[in-house]
Amino acid sequence: MIRFILNNELIVADDPPGMLLLDLIRYRERLMGTKIGCREGDCGACTVLIGELKEGRMVYRSATSCLTALGNVHQRHVVTVEGVNQEGVNPLQQAICEEGGTQCGFCTPGFIVSMAGFCLSGKAPTQAGARAAVDGNICRCTGYKSIERALTRMVKDLGGMSDEPASFLVDKGILPVYFKQIPQRLAALALEPNGVLRSERGDVNRFLGGGTDLYVQRPEAMVEAEIDFLSVRGDLKGIVEEDGRCVIGGAATVTDLIESPVIRTAFPRFDHYAHLISSTPIRNIATVAGNFVNASPIGDLTIFFLALDAQLLLSDGKLRRELPLRRFFLGYKELGKKAEEFIEKISFRLPDADEHFHFEKVSKRTCLDIASVNTAMRVRMKGAVVEEGLISAGGVGPVPVCLEGASLLMAGRRVDEELVQEVVGMARSEVKPISDARGTAAYKLLLLGQLIKSHFLTLFPQLSVVRVLEI
Repeated sequence: MIRFILNNELIVADDPPGMLLLDLIRYRERLMGTKIGCREGDCGACTVLIGELKEGRMVYRSATSCLTALGNVHQRHVVTVEGVNQEGVNPLQQAICEEGGTQCGFCTPGFIVSMAGFCLSGKAPTQAGARAAVDGNICRCTGYKSIERALTRMVKDLGGMSDEPASFLVDKGILPVYFKQIPQRLAALALEPNGVLRSERGDVNRFLGGGTDLYVQRPEAMVEAEIDFLSVRGDLKGIVEEDGRCVIGGAATVTDLIESPVIRTAFPRFDHYAHLISSTPIRNIATVAGNFVNASPIGDLTIFFLALDAQLLLSDGKLRRELPLRRFFLGYKELGKKAEEFIEKISFRLPDADEHFHFEKVSKRTCLDIASVNTAMRVRMKGAVVEEGLISAGGVGPVPVCLEGASLLMAGRRVDEELVQEVVGMARSEVKPISDARGTAAYKLLLLGQLIKSHFLTLFPQLSVVRVLEI
C-alpha cells in the first residue's frame, strides 16, 4: 500500500506503484484542476507540490505529476490546485485574475501551484525568485507580462515572511488552515510500516530515481514494472565533503546540487549552469545518477561530471565496486553495469584554488531544452602553465566522451591563442557527430570548437577575444 496525503485527505492506494501520480489525481480522485498537457514534463499544466519532512521541517517542491510515480510520493504531502482553495478566492488566484493572467485558463492551475510553492519555499521574496519558480510553466495566450504583474503582487504579500512559511501563509490568508497540521500528520505516517518501497522480485528489478526520462520513453511499461524506488531512500541522499572529495548520494536531485553548500563553494557559477538544465519542477525530481544511467549522448550532468573525472560506487545491495564515470558508457545506451546494480554514490575531487572549471551548452532554446552540443572543461594550473586538463563533450558521438587527445595537449603548456587553436583542432578530430534534428554534423563540429573557445575565454580573460574567435 502507498500512503500519502493528497491536499487534506489521506490516500491509501493499492494501485501499482509505477502508476503516474497525474492519473491517480484525475481518474481516481477526480481532481480535474491538474491538467493533462504534454505528458513529457515540458508544459507545467500538471504541476503539483510534493512536501516532505526534513529534520522536522516541511520542504515543498514543485513537480510534474505526469512524470512522477506513485511510489515516489509515499509518505509525502501532495498539493494540487484544489489544495490551495479556500472560502472565496485566495490572494494568489486574485492576483492572477485581476492582472489578466489567464485567458484560455488551461495553464492557470499549474501557475497557481508553482506560485504557492514559491511562497512555501521560505526564500527571499524577490521578483527574480518568483519568476524562477514558474519557469516550468508555459502559457500560450498571455505573453507572460500579466503573469509577471501577478508575481509582483505575490512578492509584496510575502513581506515579513517568518521562519515557518506555512504558518505565516495561513495567518495571512494565502493558504488554508490544514497546512499547519501536515508536519504532525506526516510524522505519524512515517511511523507506519513499509517506510521504503522495494521490489521483492530481485530478478526483474527496475530502479527508479525521478523518472523524468524513463516515463517519457516507456510510460506504459513502467506502470506494471517491479520497481525499487531509490528517491524515497534516505541513505541515498546527501552531498558531503569527505577528505577533499565531494560525495553525492545516488538519489540526490539537481535541486540538491543547487542548494548544496559544498557544490556552491566549489562552483560559484553553478546557478548559471543549472539554469541551462531543464526547469525547476524537473530539477526538483531528476536525480544525478538517473542522468548518468539514462545514457543520453547529451546528458548535461553527465558532461559536467565527466570533466571532473567523477567516480561511481555501484551496488547490487550486497556487493559494491567502483568505476570511473568515463568507463561507464560502452556504446549507445549501453552501460558498464549489471542489471541488478544501481549507483549508490558519486564522488569527485573538489577543486582547489589552482583549478578552473566551466560548462557550456547550446540548444534550440536557451532553457528547457536538450543540447545540440554541450561540453565542460577543467584545468589545473601550476603558475602560468597547465598542469592537467580535461574536456568532456556531448552531442558529438553515440556516447558522452572525454576528449583525451585535446585534454593531453594542454598539459605543460602556457595558455595562449595558439594553444586554443591546437586544442580546438584536436577536439574536432576526435569526434564523429551525425546529422539529426538538433543540427547537422558540420554544425555540431562548429559548435564544439566555439564552446571550447568559450571555455578558454571565460577561464582566461587575458586572451584576445578577437584572435580566439578568428581561429
